[in-house]
Amino acid sequence: MPFSASWHTLLDHAEELPSDATLLTPLSRKRFRLTDVQEHRILITYRDDDGTTPLQRDQFETLFQRVQDSRAGFELDRLPADAEPYATVLSLHPRFELDDRAGTLTETETPTSSPLVDAHEVASETSDREEPDIPVYADALLLIDALERHDPTGLEETETPALVNLYTLLSDVQRNANDLRQEVRAILLDRLHHDQPVSGQYGSVQRTSRRNRSLKDDEEVLSLLEDAGIDRERVTTVDSSKVDEALEVTELAESDVYDITESEYVRKAEVDEETKQSRLQGLKDQLAATDENTDELQQEIEELEARIDDLTSFDSGTTFRTTSQE
Repeated sequence: MPFSASWHTLLDHAEELPSDATLLTPLSRKRFRLTDVQEHRILITYRDDDGTTPLQRDQFETLFQRVQDSRAGFELDRLPADAEPYATVLSLHPRFELDDRAGTLTETETPTSSPLVDAHEVASETSDREEPDIPVYADALLLIDALERHDPTGLEETETPALVNLYTLLSDVQRNANDLRQEVRAILLDRLHHDQPVSGQYGSVQRTSRRNRSLKDDEEVLSLLEDAGIDRERVTTVDSSKVDEALEVTELAESDVYDITESEYVRKAEVDEETKQSRLQGLKDQLAATDENTDELQQEIEELEARIDDLTSFDSGTTFRTTSQE
């Protein structure tokens, strides 16, 4: 495929991207957005940078040729750090597959979607903080508060009422988190392709399938097995539900036909919702009071992210070049 045709296909897909779409560089995981799509270049802006960076057509062509020459996939760590956005943007082309886990960019015959493109920003840094009105958020907030007040690494020394609180909250978080997880999973199933991992900031997911089996009608199965030379006694077992029915009309004791063992466990008996709501409101009031200091906290987070980027970025000495001038 000539590069000119691929280039115009890439421009078309870049123009179709929503204006608030967020892209990630494959190695350093830096966020950026497309700000303009032109005939000979694509302009991008990094999240923490006010300047505009041009991605030139001839550099895309160089990467295009490198990928075509690499039968097993072009290794992304061969890119200089400032050339990482080229790989992410090229993966917008349906014939180029970027596998950020394997660290490769490959030309493929099957249309794919890029795992490093999010159509919508997760959260605006300038927007007001909003509390999600879902049970798992409230219970998780209470659990965090309990964990901060009681050392989870020293549970043996923790008083019984505190342990009861922890157990109750852990149980509630587990239940509500699983309910929300299933809702998220149902939506993801409509967006994922088989064997195509999609990555986020904290991990990646992949659509897969599970093979489930259930036996057909008993008599049908037994007849088929007998025809195949298998005695039905070899595959029939005692049904516990039918044994229980038999015990009700005989003088046999349960212990005569069952090996019985007992195990003890803790079960949540009740939840004091009034106390939970009172404590939850107190925590929300504390969070609202600390919103004044969010600018300082955000600055500290950004400084930490910058340090992480410096430690994890890859600086290659290869001849792959980028153009800094507009």
